[in-house]
Amino acid sequence: MIYFKFPFDEKLYSTDEKAGKNSINFHSFDGLRQINFDGNIIEIDQEKFNQENITNNSLPEDKSNFIAETKDEYLQKLKEVIQVINENDLPKLVLSRRKIFKDFNQIDLKESFNNLCKTYPNAFRYIFNNGENAWIGAFSEVLGKFNKTTHEFETMSLAGTLPVSEEWSEKEIEEQKPVSSYIQNILTHYSEEIEISKTHDHISGNIKHLRTDFKAKIKPEDLDRLIQELHPTPAVCGIPKDFCKENIQKIEKFPREFYAGYIKIETEDTVQFFVNLRCAKLYQNAVHLFVGGGITAQSNPEKEWIETELKSEAVLKNLVVS
Repeated sequence: MIYFKFPFDEKLYSTDEKAGKNSINFHSFDGLRQINFDGNIIEIDQEKFNQENITNNSLPEDKSNFIAETKDEYLQKLKEVIQVINENDLPKLVLSRRKIFKDFNQIDLKESFNNLCKTYPNAFRYIFNNGENAWIGAFSEVLGKFNKTTHEFETMSLAGTLPVSEEWSEKEIEEQKPVSSYIQNILTHYSEEIEISKTHDHISGNIKHLRTDFKAKIKPEDLDRLIQELHPTPAVCGIPKDFCKENIQKIEKFPREFYAGYIKIETEDTVQFFVNLRCAKLYQNAVHLFVGGGITAQSNPEKEWIETELKSEAVLKNLVVS
């Protein structure tokens, strides 16, 4: 089963599970795994959803024996990453960790999803369970949106993170700049006319990011290739992409799985791609929360740890458990 809501849209959607049409695809960060949901996208009545029998018992059991990194372990790893950044003169490298929550007997999946939807109305929000994997998430970074009629393609650069009440520092501003440059450079290969917005605040619950929007007309046949070039963006990987991706897989303790991958949703009018951040993998006996941050030469390890703790609250605070 899968249920989801588009950003700024409180209609609830699922699929009719008819074979022959593939409307929703979840792509892993490394591009090696994919979860597909067949059928046409259909609107679901909220009351019907509230009456659905979606229980904790339907979730897989966590037999992974994963042990989450301690704060000291993560701080030490951050120091190593900053050393790699300095030695290789990198603008940015994104480091993530997995936080594991086990202090519960049952998860109320419906109410947890409803909470997430209320908290993040500007995000793509979803919950799914295909028997082997169950995930929940809400994030508003658009990797791409393509209009099938006008052939207009939209994307955004989203980077830099602070609590909503704090002022931007040079660290966040410098972290976001190369993300915008990276996207702009790729788009110039596909379009001669690119519209670029001013950089502005993007609020996501208790934190904010710096955001720049891009629009360009592209050829429909170029869409998939463009997405492959954009993913993983510097916001979830780093610059240069291949070097950072290789080092992420060496440095990080756990595979990212579908965290920092992307979700493709195709309707009659549009093809939309959302970055899968602020998400968690659900089990009967555990919740694995995936969080990370963009590390630069100016990064303060203690502040980076606090940032990941704030990000983990996106899902954790909305879980209804007993």
